[in-house]
Amino acid sequence: MAAALERSFIEICGFERETLHRVREATVDLGLTSLPGGVKFPDSAGAFHYEESGKLLSVTSNRFIHWSTSGDAVQLVEQSLDTNLLNNAVKLRFTHCSVLPGGVTIQETLNNVIILISTNQSVHRMVLPHPTRMYRSELVTELHMQSIFTDVGKLSLQDPSHSAIIPSSVGQTGSPSTSTAWLSYQGEAHYALASPAGGIMVVTLPPHDTQGSVSVVELKRSSMMTRLSGWMPTAIRGDQGLADLVVSLAVRELEEDSFIFALCQDHKLRMWSFREQACLLEVDMLEYIPACKGVKRLSGQGHRLRLAFSSTTGLCVSVYLAIPQRGQFTVLQLVATDNNRYSLEHISSLFTTQETLVNFALTSTDIWGLWVDDSNSTVVKYINFEHNTAGQWNQVFVQPPPEEEVHIGVDQDPRETYLEFLFSPLRFTAAAIVKALQIYRRGSERITDLSWDALKKEVTVAVETELQSSVTEFEFSQEEYRQLQVEFWSRFYACCLQYQEALSMPLGLTVSPHTNMVCLLKKGFVSFLLPCFAVDHLYLSYDEYLFSEEETPITEDPDVGRDILQLVQCLRLVSDAVSGEMAYEMEKALEHLESPETAAELVLENMLSNDNDNVIEDIQNKLQDVRNPMAAMVALLREMDLETDSETPHGQSLNMRISLSQLYGSSSAVSVVCQAVCHMAMTRALFCRDLLILQKLYLRFGDNVFLGGGAQLLQLQQELIPRSSQLLSTYYLLKHISQSLASSVPMDIIDANLQHLTVLELSDTPALSANRSVLGPQTVVELFYQTVARKMIISQMYSQQQTNSLLLWTHMISNVVHLLAQLLWPSNPGFQFPECLMANCQYTQLQEYVRLIGPWCQVNIGSCRFMLGQCYLANGEGQKALQCFQEAATEVEKEEFLMRLTSTEEEEAASTPRLQYYNKVLRLLEDVGLPELVIQLASLAITEAVNDVSSQAALWTRIFKHHLDLGHNSEAYEALTQNPDSSMQLDCLRQLVVVLCERSQLQDLVQFPYVNLHDEVVSIIESRARGLDLLAHNYYDLLYAFHINRHNYRKAGTVMFEFGMRLGREVRTRLGLQKQANCYLAALNCLRLIRPEYAWIVQPASGAVYERPGASPKRNADGEFSSEPVKHQVDILELKDLEKEYILSRSRLTLAQHHPPSAAVAGSASAVEMVALLVQTGLFDSALSLCQTFKLNLTPVFEGLAFKCIKLQLGGDEAQNEAWSWLAANQLSSITNTKESSATDEAWRLLASYLDRYPSSNGHHHRCVINKLLSHGVPLPDWLVRSYKVVDAASLLRLYLNFDLLDAAAELVLEYMDALLGRGHQYFGIERPLSATSSSAWLPYTSIDQLLQALSETQTNSGVYNKVRDKLDDYHKLVDKTTKRRLLTR
Repeated sequence: MAAALERSFIEICGFERETLHRVREATVDLGLTSLPGGVKFPDSAGAFHYEESGKLLSVTSNRFIHWSTSGDAVQLVEQSLDTNLLNNAVKLRFTHCSVLPGGVTIQETLNNVIILISTNQSVHRMVLPHPTRMYRSELVTELHMQSIFTDVGKLSLQDPSHSAIIPSSVGQTGSPSTSTAWLSYQGEAHYALASPAGGIMVVTLPPHDTQGSVSVVELKRSSMMTRLSGWMPTAIRGDQGLADLVVSLAVRELEEDSFIFALCQDHKLRMWSFREQACLLEVDMLEYIPACKGVKRLSGQGHRLRLAFSSTTGLCVSVYLAIPQRGQFTVLQLVATDNNRYSLEHISSLFTTQETLVNFALTSTDIWGLWVDDSNSTVVKYINFEHNTAGQWNQVFVQPPPEEEVHIGVDQDPRETYLEFLFSPLRFTAAAIVKALQIYRRGSERITDLSWDALKKEVTVAVETELQSSVTEFEFSQEEYRQLQVEFWSRFYACCLQYQEALSMPLGLTVSPHTNMVCLLKKGFVSFLLPCFAVDHLYLSYDEYLFSEEETPITEDPDVGRDILQLVQCLRLVSDAVSGEMAYEMEKALEHLESPETAAELVLENMLSNDNDNVIEDIQNKLQDVRNPMAAMVALLREMDLETDSETPHGQSLNMRISLSQLYGSSSAVSVVCQAVCHMAMTRALFCRDLLILQKLYLRFGDNVFLGGGAQLLQLQQELIPRSSQLLSTYYLLKHISQSLASSVPMDIIDANLQHLTVLELSDTPALSANRSVLGPQTVVELFYQTVARKMIISQMYSQQQTNSLLLWTHMISNVVHLLAQLLWPSNPGFQFPECLMANCQYTQLQEYVRLIGPWCQVNIGSCRFMLGQCYLANGEGQKALQCFQEAATEVEKEEFLMRLTSTEEEEAASTPRLQYYNKVLRLLEDVGLPELVIQLASLAITEAVNDVSSQAALWTRIFKHHLDLGHNSEAYEALTQNPDSSMQLDCLRQLVVVLCERSQLQDLVQFPYVNLHDEVVSIIESRARGLDLLAHNYYDLLYAFHINRHNYRKAGTVMFEFGMRLGREVRTRLGLQKQANCYLAALNCLRLIRPEYAWIVQPASGAVYERPGASPKRNADGEFSSEPVKHQVDILELKDLEKEYILSRSRLTLAQHHPPSAAVAGSASAVEMVALLVQTGLFDSALSLCQTFKLNLTPVFEGLAFKCIKLQLGGDEAQNEAWSWLAANQLSSITNTKESSATDEAWRLLASYLDRYPSSNGHHHRCVINKLLSHGVPLPDWLVRSYKVVDAASLLRLYLNFDLLDAAAELVLEYMDALLGRGHQYFGIERPLSATSSSAWLPYTSIDQLLQALSETQTNSGVYNKVRDKLDDYHKLVDKTTKRRLLTR
């Protein structure tokens, strides 16, 4: 732990970040009028600290209320260092009244916080709920809590039970000059008011929860006459009014009595018993002044009185006597003697030369004083009133006002520089900037509640507008414009300075009796006093203090201690000698990463060349007093080096963690702690700068000041100067980051970042947490403290101490600041700060951080490179990111952050940490979407995985995947072939096939050589072809192309044939049938390219059920595994079989083209079924062609056509019109016909042409046609009868008989017999009529007999019957004759 001196403190201003503090206002009007010639009381301030504010597990831990009064208003603010309090500020206005000095008192009871307020005309009481009653839980875990002022609007402040008007005495003019108030044990509110006529008036309100009336008691000196001995009658004669006019009041309750201490204008301190209403004690304070001559005549208006009580010292009274040039504090102790008598025992008298005391505070051991000096600067000091032999006050280093002038470098933009100054977290409150802006804009409009960024824009616009409105010329040189900018910005800056000074006016200070926390209460804000670390104390001390120092906690060796003090005095001389310009140059050198040693050398050169005051000589003389400068420097450097090996402790109990979860977590605490780190960094950066310059000076002086000679110079040059240089760089870095504002981040970037952290498995890193401050912008250090560091620091502190220990401010805050600085220290192994910046998307700040530590920090080099890579990734600079990730890889096994990054819980962890690291980065690059970089990094990683086959396989798979995604097909194929894992190789191959198919890049796919992978490719494409939708994917075409490319025509033919078969079954559309025909045609082509003896294929399995590799075994209906499939007979298909299939498919297509609905059934129809479908549709040519190919009977075709002819003959015009479509699909014989023919005629002509074209034995086709016609009762066309007579007259006769066409039958018989007899024999296909020389002739006697029988049975046909009979007889006669002749010729 660095030495923290409690003998000096430094002021840290916890500026608020809101542009407008949200204060609710309430007015109390009791109907009073202003007093004539009213006295204006000075503004004042005070604070109340809860009794349990020092207890860790209390709701009120680190919680206090502070107030300020101004005229008729009291502003009350409740503040906590642990939680943010909501609705915590209220402003009360008392109409026509002025709040008295000491007019606000706050006390707590078990259930309430009671605020007592005294004005010059009234007294008031506010009863608020106690925090413990508002928040019942034992543990406070919320970041936000309601303040006790939340419901202040509901209070009836004008209620008579809570307000009273001060009664005016008869003839009394003026108002009370000071007051105090207290709450009695009974709950009554007492207000002690300094009466303008002398004495004290006590106004009492009854307890707030009981009825009662206001009572008034006056305590006057006349009431003591009988009680106190030693009073001379002259003491109460004459004008007693001004002598006992009270200037300061204080009260303490002791043993059921209230003692009122009154310091009067006559320099006397009187103690009154309220119970006895008598003065128990009077002390003349002039007795304690060493030389009081002339003091008695001075007015005692500036005197002050304070009380402090502790169980060890009892009640102490401190009186400040305001004597010009030699103010004095006198501390007295109240001692009780017998018989209820009291006396005051002198403890200490302390002197001060400061001019104007603003306020002071008394604790049980110390006096804290607050003054304003002649230049209106704040001065704070404190002293232990018991143990101070020299009577020397301890220093408090208050924050100086912001610089009056802003130094602007030649390379800097004035606007940017001024904005940086104005909006830095250390210099200006938002209120000062807002007020300055209102004045600058001439109060044109009220500034509403702006955000910090919006306020910055408003300021910029206001100044730039003012600048432009003042410009009259149109053209400027750049230098002139720059001068104008400086002028206007400096004017606005001066305005801000003025308001900041007004807001910084000190009104009071407060010391918590429970935690010893000291706060300065200023007009615009509260600042906190923190213990100063030893090095900072030495460097900041005023000269008179530094020269009187005799020891330092930096070392226990008195000699080294003396040398350190001498050395620091030299440093102070160096500091005074460094000009503002050189300081600026040094700062720039650090910012631009130039060597601090070189920069110090330049500053030293400048000092030597401009040494008008012989400063160098003074330093040289001083240096000769330092006996062992090396030891002193080593001690100082060791003190400033915050390097540590300690790890953050783990394993605390849940209860412990919860109870500590809010400690120092509020916005105020965050601001104070981080600003303390910033001030420490700023002080020490200057210290290191001056030390470095001094060391360079030592080198220059050499033996003149070195007693040790060369060896010490060598140590200085080789060890101490580099250490100083590095410390300077480190503290510059800390100063930079603690002033660097965090950026607000859009939600989409937060989401993307969270995704990246998840990929890296760092999502447990505290990402953007809910306790991001609601107030304006934080610095990155505040962000770090709030999200990560605070919990670590508090855990570390409480791992070494008990939770029931008191929250002592000086000890706690020093620890917190020191531990935070250690966590930020870049040379420590912890890497939480950069990690936090990454988790919160602060990429610009992280890049700057890595840039600043780059040249000199040798810790976490790899982790920093990794972080820089992350920044580049976020900014879209992938190639730079990859470079950083590669550089980080070398440190994977050395750095804690990278080891955590590479640790994995996966079972199949990579063999080496570096491979695990590469895997993480690869996943990150994939997540960001940078495949080219993934390929580059994976290729690099493969060289690492020489002996790790599984890692190599995974990396090659990754390379393959991303090449494929990028469309680098050849490279993807190359990566696939390199993969050592066969199963992964197969997966990649499958992916290659699928992706290239989807992209239609089939040329590439087919032409790859597939060495040792040919069968796998075929298997993959086949399984894809058989498993997917036929029309959506073209895997069969691909497979066909694949085989054709390799001249495997039989395989290609088989593929196309299988494709065609499946199309017929599965794709019942015209498109499917078209494809099927093309497939069969392609298959035919393939087989025709092979020698005839090899032109065959194996018919693919029917039903398209194929065993896919890896498919689960099938079960039968009973749930059992089905037995081995029965081996089916293999069918061989030759060329002629394929031709048949092709013709069948062509006929299907033709059918679908002419009658689309048929496509649904035609796909898998057999030849016979197809004939029927074609006939039905009217495609007779196709049907006949199919019948001939498959050697089928033509009867269905002729019957179908005959039926269509019948329908046409019987149908109307509509049928005629429809017929033309199918008639057109058949090839009619081209007989020229001059007469216009109908569809019916054409149909008959088509039938006739078919009968001619396709003759059949025994006129079978004619017979079926006639049979069809007759069965539908359609008369036979003459041409049909004629043509059939030639072929088979007997069959025609039988048909006539079958359908009872007796007349036609008789006529046919007659004609036939005539033909035989020689008349018209050619019409019956008879070559020669009946004669002896002709061949034998015959008659169908059975049929003729049937005819005759039928004719004989009907009366109407007797004539026909006779004709037939006669003709038959004639025929028989001729036959008889002919037979005889034949016989004779033999």
